[in-house]
This record gives sequence, structure tokens and C-alpha cells, in this order.
Amino acid sequence: MDNAFAGRVAVITGASSGIGRSLAIVLARSGWRVGLIARRGSALEAVAGEVRAAGGVASVAVADVTDREGLRLAVEGIAGELGPVDLMIANAGVGVPTTLEPVNVEVVEETIRVNVLGVVYAIDAVLPSMLARRSGQIAAISSLAGYLAMPGESAYCASKAAVNAYMASLRVQVRGRGIAVSTICPGFIRTPMTSTMTFMPFALSADQAAARIVRALRRKVKVYNFPLPTVALMSLARWLPEWLLAIAFRDHLENPPMPEGWEPAGQVRGGG
Repeated sequence: MDNAFAGRVAVITGASSGIGRSLAIVLARSGWRVGLIARRGSALEAVAGEVRAAGGVASVAVADVTDREGLRLAVEGIAGELGPVDLMIANAGVGVPTTLEPVNVEVVEETIRVNVLGVVYAIDAVLPSMLARRSGQIAAISSLAGYLAMPGESAYCASKAAVNAYMASLRVQVRGRGIAVSTICPGFIRTPMTSTMTFMPFALSADQAAARIVRALRRKVKVYNFPLPTVALMSLARWLPEWLLAIAFRDHLENPPMPEGWEPAGQVRGGG
């Protein structure tokens, strides 16, 4: 346990699986009291059990990140049980390919609601208290996909680019108010959300990603892009001509890797 963080409170959205679950366990081992939010109560309780087995303290609240009032009440409930929130990790996210025939507008709408508004609502739930206390840290789990317009991933890339811009603006706006703002942009992470993807170069496990993210949050980094090989690959891809990008993503376009269990209402809400 890291005594510097003993007793501090972290809240994680999308905590029932993937990066969110791993973050909860890593933080608990460092002494954080962890608030877990997601839509699946049984899965949250299982994660809470893992947190407690790791010697940590967990509080569970079932909420949908697209429900602003419901999320606010969930955060209030956790704060009432564990104490004021020191760290909010807006992790909940969805990644579903954008198709043309038909144009799956419902996927675009759901992606924007979860990946963008879900971040905004999570921040809204803690920011007033942090501003009043002049203390706190806010992190959003974005993606390296926010830097590259990938064919077949229009909604996902656009949503992550929006998160990157929102967090960058927020960081400047709260400057001097005692609040740290971090944008976390991982590459490919092996989670339930990416289980059907076949092309995932330099992929990390959720546990590996969580360990790196927590180290970055300790340093209060402004933007954390990782792993470096994927960062380099994305940087190179930005310079590719469109015809070559189309060839590179041909299989992805012809056989979109829909996440298992996906339905338009947004069944899969993990992180990253």
C-alpha cells in the first residue's frame, strides 16, 4: 500500500469490466477507497469483491453514464459512503464500427452519448465539489484513435477526438484552481469490447494498461499516449494517402468486428 494515497477516494465509471475493473484493483492496492459505477450490478459486485480481496474498500452504484441525474446521484451516494471524491476516472466507453449499408446512425448516436456525454456528465458530478475544495483530479480514458480518422470507425474516432479537445480546454480553464486534468489515450487493449477484433498490434492486457495509467495519474500528466510503438504507428498512419488507408482497412470494412452482445441500446460499455 502507498501511504500517500491511503484513504483517498477514486470513482471509476465503466468499472464492471476491462480497464475499469483493472484500474479499481490497482488503485485499491495503492490504498485508494474505490467507488465503482456501471450498469451491471452483479458484475460490479464481483469487482467489488476483488477489490476487497486485494485489501481495499469499495462502494458500488449502478448507473448509466448517459443519464446525467442518475450518474450524479450515484456519485453522491459513493461520496456519502467513502468521502469526497479526490479522483474521477471517466472510463465508460463503447466502440462499435460505423457501417454504410445501412448507415448505422443509432451506433453513432449511442457512441457520442456514451463516449462524450458520459465523460461530461462524470465530470459534472464531481467538479463543483472539487472547485469548492480547490482540490481534485479528473481523468478521461480516451484513445489514440482520437488522433486518426480510421475508415469504418467514424463515430469512435470522432468521439475520442471530442474527448481530447474537451479535456484540453477544461485543463486550461481550471488552471490555478487546484484541479489536475489528465487525458489518457491508450492504443489497443484486450478487453471484452475488443474481443472480436483481429488486428491489434502491440496490444496490452487491461491489467498492463491499468498499471501504466495509475503511474501516469500519480505524476498528474496532462496527456498520456501509450504504448510507444502504437503511438509511432498512429503517427505514421496519419501521413498515409487515403487510397492506401482504404487498402489497409479493407478487411475491417468488409467484416466489421461488432462487439459480442452489442445492441443499439448500448450493451457493451467497458473502457478505452
